[in-house]
Amino acid sequence: MIADKGYDSDEYRKALMVKGITPRKGRRSPAQFCKTTYKQRHKVENLFARLKDWHRVAIRYDRCAHTFFSAVLIAAIVTYWI
Repeated sequence: MIADKGYDSDEYRKALMVKGITPRKGRRSPAQFCKTTYKQRHKVENLFARLKDWHRVAIRYDRCAHTFFSAVLIAAIVTYWI
């Protein structure tokens, strides 16, 4: 959930967690988080940032899902080996 600090009470956070939504950080007393999950998420975000360097993937020229997925896989393999 993206909101300002006015929506940052403990009760509000608990209500979001019940619905499966993780609140944003930025409070005075830091919220608990799992470092390993955060590191894995960071790797995935970096992968998507690298994939957006590929014009074909960023613009999504391919209309079929399987063709687009193939282009994403090729771009991921090439960026991994570079």
